[in-house]
Amino acid sequence: MPDGFAIGPLYIRFYGILLMLGAVAGGWLAARELKRRGQDPEMVWDLLVYLIIGGVIGARLWHVFTPTPSAGVTTYYYLTHPLDIIEIWKGGLGIPGTVIGGLIALYFYTRKFKTPSFIEWTDIAAPSLALGQAIGRWGNFFNQELYGSPTNLPWGIYITNPQARVAPYNDLTKYPLNVTRFHPLFLYESILNLVIMVLLIWMTRRFADKLKQGDVFLAYLVLYPAVRFSLEFIRVDYPVIGGIDPNQALMAVVAVCAIAVFIWRHGLAPFQGRSGTAVEQTESAPAAVEAMESSAVMAAPVVEKPVRKSPARKTASDSPKKPAARKTASKKKSGE
Repeated sequence: MPDGFAIGPLYIRFYGILLMLGAVAGGWLAARELKRRGQDPEMVWDLLVYLIIGGVIGARLWHVFTPTPSAGVTTYYYLTHPLDIIEIWKGGLGIPGTVIGGLIALYFYTRKFKTPSFIEWTDIAAPSLALGQAIGRWGNFFNQELYGSPTNLPWGIYITNPQARVAPYNDLTKYPLNVTRFHPLFLYESILNLVIMVLLIWMTRRFADKLKQGDVFLAYLVLYPAVRFSLEFIRVDYPVIGGIDPNQALMAVVAVCAIAVFIWRHGLAPFQGRSGTAVEQTESAPAAVEAMESSAVMAAPVVEKPVRKSPARKTASDSPKKPAARKTASKKKSGE
């Protein structure tokens, strides 16, 4: 399977084309979201340059420190051959590093341009990130990487590049090139990323009055790690550090932490609107009852009750009044 095409002396790889298509598609989606929020959509294209640079650097460094067996090299090799680190067109980019590098670039960008804020930008970018991953994952197809264990399912793919095979599947006598099919993990992740994108967009609109800034990105940090953690169980080409898969371990930690933060924000902290200002949410039971009783009292008509006074506190006003006729006569005698 060809992994690209030549234009004169220049060789264009499908991997790079799909990565750029994913970035542009994500930028387009983010621009639409900015416009919906009443912001200038052109800001996306300025920010996208920073995000691409930060994301690519982070993704490459993640691969350098967690190389897969099919890469055929180790971290030590990269450190002793630093020029090979820049050969990203040969593959070897890690999604965790992409997110980390992109967040760092976004942070420095928002320090200079404070509107929207860093937290709001993460919400805007979350669906776009999922869309970009869904498209960019097809670059793994052309590089014949990100595949799972052998399968007889009709959508299984062939890994015809012997160098892309890892043990024990590099034994071509037991696993022939044009016979053995593998789970297309890139396809599974691509489809599930599209599902994540739709869910995040739906969440943004359906619960707009209940979400805090950062909630959409927290949802991404739960959904994507859950997908990645699950798919790692059938992946055959994964890095191992200390006997564990660092990608799977990181995904588990991130998902649990994101869930904990989400529960803390909405279960223990006072509810806040999207602008971050506190608004009323849930009162305690006694306070709610007291408020309802106060409202009922204010709404009811006021009826004065007669006050029974004790004999000891009788005042002059309590003495019987003189007949009106005699009072009138008295006034006439005084000249009134």
